[in-house]
This record gives sequence, C-alpha cells and structure tokens, in this order.
Amino acid sequence: MSGWDVAWLRGRDLAIDLGTANTVIYARGRGVVLDEPSVVAVQTGTSHLLAAGTRAKEMLGRTPESVSAVRPLRDGVISDADVTERMIRWFVDQVAPSRLVRPRVVVCVPGDITGVERRALEDATLRSGARRVYVIEETMAAAIGAGLPVEETRASMVVDVGGGTTDVAVISLGGVVTSRTVRTGGDEIDEAIVSHLKSEYSLLLGERSAEDLKVAAGSAFPLAEELTGRVRGRDLVTGLPKTVSISSAEVRRAIETPVAQIVELVRTVLDVCPPELAGDVVDRGIALTGGGALLRGLDERLSHELGVPVRAADEPLHAVARGAGRCVEEFGALERVLVDNRRP
Repeated sequence: MSGWDVAWLRGRDLAIDLGTANTVIYARGRGVVLDEPSVVAVQTGTSHLLAAGTRAKEMLGRTPESVSAVRPLRDGVISDADVTERMIRWFVDQVAPSRLVRPRVVVCVPGDITGVERRALEDATLRSGARRVYVIEETMAAAIGAGLPVEETRASMVVDVGGGTTDVAVISLGGVVTSRTVRTGGDEIDEAIVSHLKSEYSLLLGERSAEDLKVAAGSAFPLAEELTGRVRGRDLVTGLPKTVSISSAEVRRAIETPVAQIVELVRTVLDVCPPELAGDVVDRGIALTGGGALLRGLDERLSHELGVPVRAADEPLHAVARGAGRCVEEFGALERVLVDNRRP
C-alpha cells in the first residue's frame, strides 16, 4: 500500500462529541465537519428515521401524530440505543459517505458515566460503522481543546457546561486528579424558564421558545445594560396564543437554581482539590467550555463567587470535539488518555 493510501485511510478517523443538545464531529485532517442538534424525527410506532439534526429540531412540537421528534440522549447518556445508533450513522454518513473503509472513532463521555452506559454508547458507535471505538472523558477532551497544558505538573481546571451535564475536573500530568459531575446543564436552564413563565404568567412555552429566550435575554450575572426578550406561548387560562416581554433580570431570577448548582459544583471540586494544585488553579484560572459558556455572565458569576479568574474558551461549543480531534490526529502521543473498547 502506498504512503498516499495509508494517509487516506487514516484521514477517515473521526472524533464524536455526542452531546445531549448537539453532536459535533471532527474528521482527521479536516477539523470540525459537522455540528448538528442531537434530535431525530422518526415514524411513530417504528424506528424508521425520517430526519436528524437541524431539520429534526425544527420539527420539535410541530409534528403530526405519524411523526415523533425526539432527543435520544438525556443527561449525556443514551436513553434510546436503537435511535441513537441510527442518528450516529446518519451523521457519519454526512461526513464519510463511503463505507469501504470503517473509521476509528474517539467518543466523548461524561465523567460519571456508568459501565453499562459507556458500553451502550460504544456498541451504538460500533454498529453505526466504526471499526474500533476509543473513549475519552469530556473534561479531558475539553481541556485539550481549550489549549490547556494537560501534560504539565502544574494543574489546570476545566468546567464543561453541556446540555445535560456539567463536568468539572482538575487535570495534571495527563490525568484527571479530581472531578465531579452534576446532571444539570442547558436543558435544566431551559426547563427553569418554562417553569417560571408557567407559574408567573400562566404561559406554556415550548422547548425551542425557552431556548430562544435564554439566548436573547439570559444571563448569570448582572449586565451593564439589561436586555429584554419577547416570547410567545399558549395562555393556560384562555387557551389562546399570548406574547410577553421578559427582562434579562427576570430570566436571571428564573434560572438561579440551576446556575447556583453549577457554581456549587465548581466550589466542591476546589474544596477537595489538593492544596498545591488548588494554588495552580488560582494562578492559572478556570477554562469554561461547552454551550453553557455562551450564557452571558457565567464566567463573571463563577469568578465573583469563587475568587478565581475564569475565561471562556475560544469556540466553547467545539472545545470537546477539538480536544478529541487532537487525539485522532496524534493517536500515538495522546493514546494514554483514551480507553480502548476491546474487552477481554
């Protein structure tokens, strides 16, 4: 086999950040090639896949009885293995349409995933067309993707706020020294907005409307200039459509519980961190990754509460996929942070 052929085969290796909210795929030598919502549309009563990604997300709350738009992952783990497999295959086919050569795949997992949950994810990835699956913790991938020097003796700390989970880890010498995970993330923030609008305005919101309001006026810390967002839902009293205007200060109050849980999780990890490494974190600061890093003022809130510098990574939504992608690009150098799926 020629050198060109070997390079072509290796170039098909993939890294997949299979998140509750979004799936991001990194292809060796090409970078991030896919970023789609982790949503599928299936024919009701069957597992026949009609659409996945952005098109399926547009169907949420709008489908006829014959079609169901669903999220096959909850809290960072698989809730429907068959649909998840079909979704992965759908996405992989978008970036690697030929099945002549099956790729090696690096998959990112939450820190608190159980053995059963991890095996379900590995099996779904294998059945979707991978020839071998490697697993990497999301926090390690996020730290690598954020450009943190994970191999150094001095510690680095990363907070990855995803759709279903928030993972926090202190990393040193290429390994996770201490970590914690809470199954609170962007979805819980959206649910807090839905609950607030329902109790305060008797207004029933859909999932997408709550997310749109979070993007338009959500914040975790007071803003220099407060914002206002308009949201439309169904009035639970009259049953008719209704539109209300909500200030960012009110959205901040609505999402205080999940935001406080994230802050407390980071505080807990700092409390149990060895003193020498805690000193490194104070000096270096905390890297914030994941979709939650886009919530206005979350970095300021964490810094204010904890007294530690906090910065959001560049392109925080892609940090985990880029970190896993580094492993795809440099299997030999970074293989020790991966777990091979081959079982005894």
